[in-house]
Amino acid sequence: MKLYVIISLWALLTFTHQAPPREKCACELNNSEKAFPHEKLRIVETNVSDCNSNITPRKTVELESLLLGLERRLTQLNKDVQILEKEDDGELYGVLSLYVIENEMTEIKQLIDKLNSTTQQHQILTANATEQLDNLKAEMQELERFDTMQVIKGQQVNSALKADLFKCNKKINTTVTPTEPPQGTCPRSRLLNVTGPRVYTAGEYPGSYAYGAWGRDPRPEEGKESWYWLVMLTSSNIYAHYVRLYSSLSSLIIGVSVPGNIQIHSSNPTTNTIQGPNNVLYGGALYYNCYNQDYVCRFNLTTKSVTTLQLPKGTRYNSKGNFCHLEECYPYTDLDLATDESGVWVVYTTTQDFGNLVLSKLEEGETPVLGKTWRTSIYKRAVTNTFMACGVLYATRYINREVEEIFYSFNTVTGQEKFNIGIFMNKMSTNIQSLNYSPVDQILHAYCDSNMVSYKALFG
Repeated sequence: MKLYVIISLWALLTFTHQAPPREKCACELNNSEKAFPHEKLRIVETNVSDCNSNITPRKTVELESLLLGLERRLTQLNKDVQILEKEDDGELYGVLSLYVIENEMTEIKQLIDKLNSTTQQHQILTANATEQLDNLKAEMQELERFDTMQVIKGQQVNSALKADLFKCNKKINTTVTPTEPPQGTCPRSRLLNVTGPRVYTAGEYPGSYAYGAWGRDPRPEEGKESWYWLVMLTSSNIYAHYVRLYSSLSSLIIGVSVPGNIQIHSSNPTTNTIQGPNNVLYGGALYYNCYNQDYVCRFNLTTKSVTTLQLPKGTRYNSKGNFCHLEECYPYTDLDLATDESGVWVVYTTTQDFGNLVLSKLEEGETPVLGKTWRTSIYKRAVTNTFMACGVLYATRYINREVEEIFYSFNTVTGQEKFNIGIFMNKMSTNIQSLNYSPVDQILHAYCDSNMVSYKALFG
């Protein structure tokens, strides 16, 4: 057996050795075209990336926010001067009024200084960007000469066709007049669109506190109509123990807090301090999720007293019923307080409702009372935020890092649910930790990764 194997191998090796060598073929390729300048293309791509990182919508919104703040501040100053001219008694009243006007002028000067600094930076940025764009245009035109197969030209034609198709679809959609009756509990009917951002500011503590909420009191005390409030979760992005007040939008933008903080408790966290970012101010009182409880707390800013309301049995709390999207959940967003034209609402979920959103109206009073309750079919973890407007509950979802969609509504008057609202919001940062509607000026106030952003709500 062994001999047979050896003979077979020897025969195979002999046959291989005797086979004639294969013939080799060589081809020479001559390219008459110029070599493509890959290095120049790499430089162009780098320059484009640098230009995109320097020019962002955020910079434009920041400038617009400062101008809006200055406009409102000057209007208020003009009113104060007119009041002084009419009611000056030449004594104590006049001195106090002048002191108020002096403080306002100081804040206006700070706002103008910041505006001038921002404007100079933008002028330098614009000049540099213009030069870069001219260079990039010339270089791209030169690179297009290497496109012998007309690929770029074809892409340009396709882009133009897509743009024309988009305009055509938009025109068709806007000509359709809704025939359904007005929704909600106010004459503004249904939400049609959200524009903006109108205001974008890092405020007094840029980048310091990722979670929080801000806005205006829909039913302010006399003399506080222009005030803004801010709650920052200063402990572990979960807890807070004070609300910070600003006398105007411009004061909030430049970071001048008057009268400053109103403290709920000296310790943080402790009984009846703030847990979670979804807070609202209404009628001179802050409504929020009480620390470590399934309770709504009401903190009276004047008397500094706290009253509480326990939610129904089975209400999820302590980060067991959060707002979420596919990539993450927002911790301790179990209870979402909201305001609209009719008052204060609370959005939550219970074990009995299998994680679906539950909406309850809070009746006004020094001690909050749970009013009528509605149950929805939308799963809370499929939602990133909710807000109320005109008696209608709206819910948002995460689309990508730049866009959030208002996709769902629940009408408390008709009980009708809609899952195809399709209103898109341009974001200034990845996450929106809290979102609340102000019926005073139809503004949505969003707290986004430590930044304060506002949007204008448009109704039909």
